Amino acid sequence: MKEEVFFGESMPKVKKEYKDLYEAIVHLNEAVYTGKTLDYKTQKLIALGINAAVSDERATKKQMLSAMKEFNASKDEIVDVLRMVLLTAGMPPFVKAMRVLYELKE
Repeated sequence: MKEEVFFGESMPKVKKEYKDLYEAIVHLNEAVYTGKTLDYKTQKLIALGINAAVSDERATKKQMLSAMKEFNASKDEIVDVLRMVLLTAGMPPFVKAMRVLYELKE
């Protein structure tokens, strides 16, 4: 299981001000990212695809960086995920995510 990292900017404040809510989110995260059937790298790539599909550029960038750092995800693996985004979510989210990828690889 991966370390506790949440991409939302408000999470440090939630952790400080609403410990019970934060702990519930931590437990949910642990229940989702189990690695039982799908390995964690696959789960990470799915999360990347979801963030890209909803055009969340900040989260997409963070998921890409995490996938590359933690799992040595290649550019081609990420592009395969983005191909699915193109097919299911359309051209605008795909183009945004490709721009993020190219900026990271430069």
